[in-house]
Amino acid sequence: MTASLARVPCTIVTGFLGAGKTTLIRHVLGNAQGRRLAVIVNEFGDVGIDGEILKGCGNAACPEDNIVELANGCLCCTVADEFVPALDAILAKDGVEHIVIETSGLALPKPLVQAFHWPAIKNRVTVDSVVVVVDGAALADGRVAHDVEALRQQRAADTALDHDDPIEEVFEDQIACADLVVLNKRDLLDQAGIDKAMTAIAEALPRRVKVVSVSDGKVDAGLLLGLGVGTEADIGNRRTHHDDEVDHDHDEFDSFVVPVGEVADPAELAARVAAVAEKFDVLRVKGFAAVTDKPLRLLVQAVGARVSHHYDRPWAASEPRQSRLVVIGLKGLDRAAVARALQHDPEKPALEL
Repeated sequence: MTASLARVPCTIVTGFLGAGKTTLIRHVLGNAQGRRLAVIVNEFGDVGIDGEILKGCGNAACPEDNIVELANGCLCCTVADEFVPALDAILAKDGVEHIVIETSGLALPKPLVQAFHWPAIKNRVTVDSVVVVVDGAALADGRVAHDVEALRQQRAADTALDHDDPIEEVFEDQIACADLVVLNKRDLLDQAGIDKAMTAIAEALPRRVKVVSVSDGKVDAGLLLGLGVGTEADIGNRRTHHDDEVDHDHDEFDSFVVPVGEVADPAELAARVAAVAEKFDVLRVKGFAAVTDKPLRLLVQAVGARVSHHYDRPWAASEPRQSRLVVIGLKGLDRAAVARALQHDPEKPALEL
């Protein structure tokens, strides 16, 4: 029992692209209730973006050097190469009381939880809980993410593929591993929408799991941290679509970076992003922009055509004022056309990740 008490608890935060995982974690860092935290962040294709968003909190509960970014592949696919070394780096620091792990939006939680049985780490860490963040607005519209219809059409047109929607399978596998479900974006829903979203979650849940509905990822840290579930002890009982597969891939998606130049009007940039999402098979856009005559960095985030932006912090004296947006969309996305639509200077090429 003593060894169990000495292990550092880890909360795994998972959920589909754009559900609000990073926003939720940022809120937790700002309301840590005295806990000294560390974060491992691994977002599909978002090199430096989610880590930068979290580092922008400037909160003493989680200093910048306690945030470890993994950008060499989905964490559930690279457990040995990525996750264990990241844990080693964090556990080598003094005073870390709780670790928050943000998975890729495409990650399957089960392989990650199973890694907590590995001899190298099983006596040092435990899974406090698996928290799944879901997009309430999408669920109310009958989807698991903001725009999956284009993916359904693409797969249905290809007779060589299984017609089951892989995004829905990822959603169901995430829900199957959940200890807590956070229904996010409640502010975008009326009561009928909330009821429909809750029904969709209940239909996907294989067992009784607490569901909380919130706006802007604002979950009380006392509710999110310290659940003490020890999920690794039960993970074998949580059946998923991928239990009988040796591995899996994410070949349905493309990700690339677009430099957009200095921005004169944030609203105009947001309109450009929204227009791109409407015209192309874009699921997610996020990044930072330099605004003319403004010393503050503009954070831009979009789920489909829903775009938000705000100034998150001043540009550091040592960092270049670069405007770069990460675009995540369906495989076969016309990268050149998307880049032309987004860029302030259309001569600049999109950069592959």
